Amino acid sequence: MFKIAGRGATGNTTSRRFNLPDREADGDWLDAQHGVDGEPSRLRTTVTIAKPKTIISYNKSPDVPFDRSINPFNGCEHGCIYCFARPSHAFHDLSPGLDFETKLFAKPDAAPLLREELGKKSYVCQPIAMGTNTDPYQPIEREWRITRQVIEVLAACDHPLVITTKSDRVVRDIDLLAPMAAKGLVAVAVSITSLVPRIAMTIEPRAPHPERRLTAVRRLADAGIPTYVNMAPVIPAITDDEVEAIVARAAEAGARGVSFIPVRLPWEVAPLFRAWLDEHFPERAGKVMSIIQSMRGGGRDNDPGFFTRMRGQGPWGDLLRARFLIARRRHGIERNGEKMQLRTDLFRPPAGPQGELF
Repeated sequence: MFKIAGRGATGNTTSRRFNLPDREADGDWLDAQHGVDGEPSRLRTTVTIAKPKTIISYNKSPDVPFDRSINPFNGCEHGCIYCFARPSHAFHDLSPGLDFETKLFAKPDAAPLLREELGKKSYVCQPIAMGTNTDPYQPIEREWRITRQVIEVLAACDHPLVITTKSDRVVRDIDLLAPMAAKGLVAVAVSITSLVPRIAMTIEPRAPHPERRLTAVRRLADAGIPTYVNMAPVIPAITDDEVEAIVARAAEAGARGVSFIPVRLPWEVAPLFRAWLDEHFPERAGKVMSIIQSMRGGGRDNDPGFFTRMRGQGPWGDLLRARFLIARRRHGIERNGEKMQLRTDLFRPPAGPQGELF
């Protein structure tokens, strides 16, 4: 394994579930990794156009507050080491490791596909979530603008939307989001895991600086957009000491609520996370994993069970919940953000050849 500047994973990993072959870190520097420089050359980000037949994904998970979502991109350049979406890259016969953050897929047909699906007579309106798998405002959105195009369709239809992001790029779409918010159609959650730049850039190497995210919270809130902060995930012995500070800064910035999720390590994420710990926090790797396992029922890195997977068990899980409750109460956001209630009664099918039929 090599430490790759600006990347989260320390290498690639094999997915045995989908017969993913073993591979080196990246073909860009495969031939040079043992060259005279002694270090791999910088990995390039590549983007492949994906051509899905539909754009809305549905789920039946009983412990998530939405039943449908849109992912404009597959893979995420933010490179968050803990990202539970990493294993999804194995479906492309790519590694959940460095491939996930360097070999991206964009869906430029997202907006017309969405317009088509919303225009179907059988469609029943419920809030659509964006940012539940990969970030809709990761760096490539700057050029591709797929997220913005999707929001334009939803805004034109008065369709409710929930956005989760680690990026301040969301403020570029305030002109669309503010009018939606005035109708009760949108809410935004900004994820802030650490206020310490060194730690933030280690666990989320290409996500914006935490102060920029807090500024985004303030700008969204000032525009009348219901805005929340999510400390997701909390990594024990690395970021858990910042609980009270993050709640305080979120409240100061105008967030309506603050929530948290203990770190989750499903499938291939666990070995990637362990390798990352050994590289960046070797002196406390054992302690971190011991606490994680205690919150996951003991003796295992991950708890896949509904309801418990988002909460954490045992004394550590109870302690985190108690600290958040006290901090929220202290700063006047006690109710964890009053779950985002968005209107669905304003929805109208999109105008156009199909929409006008209904």
